[in-house]
Amino acid sequence: MADLFSLTLEDKLYRTRYEPDSDHPHITVQPALCRDCAGKPCVLLCPAHVYKRNPNDPAVVLVSHDNCLECGTCVQVCPTDSLDWRFPDGGMGVKYRY
Repeated sequence: MADLFSLTLEDKLYRTRYEPDSDHPHITVQPALCRDCAGKPCVLLCPAHVYKRNPNDPAVVLVSHDNCLECGTCVQVCPTDSLDWRFPDGGMGVKYRY
């Protein structure tokens, strides 16, 4: 087994599996509030890179639910309370392989 400190983020995320719940996403962004956030700390501090700025409109944040590790960092650092975050419904969400 490779040393976990030498693995890339993509290698580490490969060790998880995510079961999406497309009918009830566990993260939603309130665009009007998010747009007012200048620093976008969720983009900088999410360890799984779930959040990215929209290349067509950098004031808007895009969410990639499939990467989420359900750590809650995003909710803690969001200064505008623009993220609605909850644990996914039972059987959905992150599943660790190793």
